[in-house]
Amino acid sequence: MAEPPDFFQAMSGALDEDAARQMVMRTPQTEALGFQFLSVSPGRGAIRAPWRAELVGDPETQVIASGVVTTLLDHVCGLSIRAAEAVPQGTLDLRIDYMRPARARADLVAEGHCYKLTRTIAFVRAQAHDGDPDDPVATAQAAFALREGGAAWGR
Repeated sequence: MAEPPDFFQAMSGALDEDAARQMVMRTPQTEALGFQFLSVSPGRGAIRAPWRAELVGDPETQVIASGVVTTLLDHVCGLSIRAAEAVPQGTLDLRIDYMRPARARADLVAEGHCYKLTRTIAFVRAQAHDGDPDDPVATAQAAFALREGGAAWGR
């Protein structure tokens, strides 16, 4: 089997679906959490966090832990920035509003949108839901520092 593309080495230009899939599923943290790539389009990305017993925060409720939700939202924001043809360097600000508990034993889906790029900062909105995008579990608003020369538009 061929080695996956090294998306860390090729972080400039357009993000194709294969590189996006590798970004979501092949980093140590996302592998450990079992994240699954769903989609990528210009400035947008979507990721699933399948429910697993070891990701539960409270055994009584059987709900995925809030730390997994935070990681999922942060990662979908990064995917959305790459889909906007920019290169995130680090999270400057990540505000998460937890709207309600997730359903017991439910997968979570996160969808992100990079809605503004400057020369040095990307601005992103994201949400996580357990089946109904109109009833989110959590929403996020974030700003990311970009690598030098990391923005393709909005300069």
